[in-house]
Amino acid sequence: MKLENKVTRTIFTDIKLSSQSIVRHPYFGILLTGILLLMLQFLGIAGVIRASTINLLTPVIIYYIVALGFTFLLGYAGLASLGTAGFVGLNAYVLAHVAGNLGWPAFTGVLIGLAISIIVGVVVGFISLRIEGMYLAIITLGIAEILVEIFRKFLSVTRGNAGYSLFRMRFLFWEFKQSDRFTFSYYIIIVMLVLVMIFLYNLIKSPTGRAMLAMKNSTSAAQAMGISLMKFRLLAFILATIVAGLGGSLYFMNKLVSHPSTWGLALTLNILAAVVIGGMKSMYGVMAGTFIVFAMNDLVLKRLPFFGNYPSAYFIINGMLIILVVMFYPGGIVRLFTDIKQLVMKGARKLKSSWKEYRYGKDVDPS
Repeated sequence: MKLENKVTRTIFTDIKLSSQSIVRHPYFGILLTGILLLMLQFLGIAGVIRASTINLLTPVIIYYIVALGFTFLLGYAGLASLGTAGFVGLNAYVLAHVAGNLGWPAFTGVLIGLAISIIVGVVVGFISLRIEGMYLAIITLGIAEILVEIFRKFLSVTRGNAGYSLFRMRFLFWEFKQSDRFTFSYYIIIVMLVLVMIFLYNLIKSPTGRAMLAMKNSTSAAQAMGISLMKFRLLAFILATIVAGLGGSLYFMNKLVSHPSTWGLALTLNILAAVVIGGMKSMYGVMAGTFIVFAMNDLVLKRLPFFGNYPSAYFIINGMLIILVVMFYPGGIVRLFTDIKQLVMKGARKLKSSWKEYRYGKDVDPS
């Protein structure tokens, strides 16, 4: 009997340790994020969540993917860019042209768009070798503004200010229309999100990520350690533009429409705000920041009486939040969550200690 109890305890201990190792695995949180987002779609199909809520969240997820690339560029490589929205819009129009004007499958348009993103990343990367900081940000902004002007004037491809729209699109072996584009594209977006998160996590933890961080902290020290600025700056911009381009393809796949006004400076600044509010070095912090910037107003605040009557008040609160985060939590609100967790754990330890003193007395060691 004692042997059976010992074996049972051993089995339960092994199961507990295995479950703890699974939960602590970095991929667990990423996969859990994807599963929860897929469950939202299933709840929407079942009628538990309104379809309009899912439709509002889908672009937010796309912007989160774009923000992840921006996080890598700014938070780890230390390179500033204000051209993100233009790079996103470029791939949206490439996919629109390939799928609409040429009639090719959407997957081909995505690949062509990513190839163009690599070229753009190389060009901007070479520029970053000569110019840094604010001047680099201004140049990338100039590139984005040139792209937006092309979107407006190149009517044969982009259809100008009227925007480019499609009624149907063929992706690999499937064809989806305006009526079912939200459901079909949602699954692709979630799969891409999980893959991008896993890829960036591995990259950040790799020697490449550490070299990027060293380059951000001090270019002179990085060069002294044998780190090639040209190699890693090119790589940083290429990866950032690829992720931004992927976001543009996913956006058009979801909306089947693209307007030049969508890809202006405002979108870039909102993505920057999401990264700053959430935390430049935290994927989950950026997730929270993206929700605050892009979704909180429509999904939460507008349903409150005050914000329903004064919708512009949200922008004031958003600006104040950025100021407070930069002043008191430069690491983003993810640091706030960490501090709250530490306070709760500290309070729990004090409460446990007080309970032991009350139960056993100060001079008795309960262990």
